[in-house]
Amino acid sequence: MSAFTLDELKTMLQEAAGVDESVDLDGAVLDTPFSSLGYDSLAMLELATRIQNQLGVPIPDDHIEFMTTPRAVLEYIDSHLPMGA
Repeated sequence: MSAFTLDELKTMLQEAAGVDESVDLDGAVLDTPFSSLGYDSLAMLELATRIQNQLGVPIPDDHIEFMTTPRAVLEYIDSHLPMGA
């Protein structure tokens, strides 16, 4: 896997915490804060756990607070994705 995609992230978000019916994840969400998308800190912890378990990308608890947008999560994953994953 060379890059983790926005579609893969959306799937993980939906699996981790569902989707608020008022939020359009198919829109331009790359730079939209997760809080505006209806995801709270508990949802972000669940997302981080899924990323660690499914992709083998460790996310220290203190780093989760900096992953505030889908773009930030994608950039973090892509920079820490094990080679050949």
